[in-house]
Amino acid sequence: MATPGPDKHASPLPSLDTLQVFVRVAELASFTRAAEDLGLPKASISGAVRRLEARLGTQLLHRTTRRVQLSQDGQLVYERCRDLLADADELQALFQRAPQALRGRLRIDLPLGIARHQVIPALPDFLARHPQLEIELSSTDRRVDLVREGFDCVLRIGALGDSGLVARPLGAVRQINAASPAYVARHGMPQSLDDLVAQGHRLVHYVPALGARPTGFEHGRGSDLQTLTLGGSLTVNNSPAYEAAALAGLGIVQAPALGLQPHVDAGRLIELLPEHTAPPLPVNFVYLQRRQLPQRVRAVMDWIAELLAPRLDLLVE
Repeated sequence: MATPGPDKHASPLPSLDTLQVFVRVAELASFTRAAEDLGLPKASISGAVRRLEARLGTQLLHRTTRRVQLSQDGQLVYERCRDLLADADELQALFQRAPQALRGRLRIDLPLGIARHQVIPALPDFLARHPQLEIELSSTDRRVDLVREGFDCVLRIGALGDSGLVARPLGAVRQINAASPAYVARHGMPQSLDDLVAQGHRLVHYVPALGARPTGFEHGRGSDLQTLTLGGSLTVNNSPAYEAAALAGLGIVQAPALGLQPHVDAGRLIELLPEHTAPPLPVNFVYLQRRQLPQRVRAVMDWIAELLAPRLDLLVE
């Protein structure tokens, strides 16, 4: 099949809006999902991609009834489009360095506890200083896909792995062991790891996905990290349920002090065995590699980093 030549009647250059449409279709692998994400009719999305293919004289996407996939040329165009959009965004803000000049939409993902307890309560003041900024805030325990889901940056707690993303380290969060006063009254206050077994202590188990095997009670550092198997009647897969289970007296939890410390300070939870905790967890912002990070993304990351700084420790193992 012959490759179609450029459409001589097409506009000289595709618009940035057209490039943005193509990028979202490529990232989401779906015209329907891209239409929903951009708030446009599906026909407009399809038409924009067809016009771009005609303008460039090549097929950018392979379409079937079940999936949409980038062609070899499409992959090259996608990578250049992302750079062009980032450059255009930076150019727009080039002479708008004052804080009030931040504008546009930003999509970010935060852990549930940090979003609820630290970031959202402080957002009214931040948005009042940047009235032209629109923030789409995702809050979930699962690891989102930055590319497919269109995130500008993500705050992650824990090991990153080899993701190919840019990481901005913020520090580390200390973990603590905690249980409710009612739970301690029933089982006793453990003074050692041996007491956890002797006194019949129970864990609230946390797993990323139900069906996974719980890790047990973690303690130690580095090569000395060990796990003590303890029973438990409840397994949960998200941090609000984990926190609620601890408050309800269902067992011991091991979680970042960032979320549990307010309950400890208020007497709703009691810290246990402070000398036998799970290792600190690294805290990082991650984002896609770009030659120039948009000013609004950098500004929001700087603001959240400053917000969390008093609650984080230096990452030292």
